[in-house]
Amino acid sequence: MKSPYVADLQSNELVTGTFLVQGKEVRQKKSGDPFLSLILGDRTGDIEAKMWDNVSQVLDAFDRDDFVRVKGVAQLFQNKLQFTIHTLTKLNDADVDLADYFPASTRDPAEMYAELRGIIAGIGNLHLRRLLELVFDDADIARKYQRAPAAKTIHHAWLGGLIEHVLSLCALCRTVGPHYPGVDVDMLLTGAILHDIGKLEELTYDRGFGYSDAGQLIGHILIGLRMVQEKLVLIPDFPPALRMLVEHMIISHHGQMEYGSPKVPMTQEAMLLHHLDNLDSKMETMRLSLTRDKLQSGNWTAYVSSLDRTVLKRDRFLNGSAGVPAPPPKQVPDKPVQGTLMADKLRDALKG
Repeated sequence: MKSPYVADLQSNELVTGTFLVQGKEVRQKKSGDPFLSLILGDRTGDIEAKMWDNVSQVLDAFDRDDFVRVKGVAQLFQNKLQFTIHTLTKLNDADVDLADYFPASTRDPAEMYAELRGIIAGIGNLHLRRLLELVFDDADIARKYQRAPAAKTIHHAWLGGLIEHVLSLCALCRTVGPHYPGVDVDMLLTGAILHDIGKLEELTYDRGFGYSDAGQLIGHILIGLRMVQEKLVLIPDFPPALRMLVEHMIISHHGQMEYGSPKVPMTQEAMLLHHLDNLDSKMETMRLSLTRDKLQSGNWTAYVSSLDRTVLKRDRFLNGSAGVPAPPPKQVPDKPVQGTLMADKLRDALKG
């Protein structure tokens, strides 16, 4: 059995362990020598790692999505645990149990899929129910929908994360939708189930999570629109106006054009879907930041870039550590970065 997991790492602990390389960058010290900036992960999470010395010996020996054995020290930096690598060796796939390295939902995929089909069966609008049944009668879509993550890193970024996110969103739709007069809950649920379906083709998740060529070039919104349109043409009597409303839900769910939506929400259902989708992703991100934070003391998590803030550890705060200040709102580089001569002189002048 793999040991230790990322979640088990403690500050100032000498560690020898095996991890999946989720990210690899070659950077440059101010001296001009290279250093490695890595993201190492397993099924419990990930950690930033730096290798400062003897980099040339391993630089070309491994790549992203490879398994490696590393020896080094975990340390707190800017209120966040980082790993300093002393030695690194690439491993063969046969040397590891793949299940140890890929985060997955704690819920059973088949159970979640049965719940989803139950929601679809309960939709009263016959046209919308027929569309959803046609989509999920596709064996390839059904298989991928149970396995796909909802995102590469930010929220529900694990195997089964997409369907877990969608089921949570459907629960919100059923609760909040009836609160607002005039909202068509069947339409809202249809949008919730289909809004991220393009992620089945946008994301790759056979090893580390990444983007496919289609994901990079087109993105999940337009991919999802195309996937739904391919099913709609198989339903000749589907009302054209209803089709436009379904398509609008998909292309507007990011809420703003600068966030990738071709159109902003222009119906009650589209507006509500956008905000509930954003709510569910943000709350899951907050939960993860509290669960994975490695600070041994203090009331605040490390800075969470996707939320642009730190998060209060409420229970610790209420139980008596109110005097511990929050960490700085922004992170700073952990090593001086290579700059131009003019930039270096300006930095020295400002320090003076």
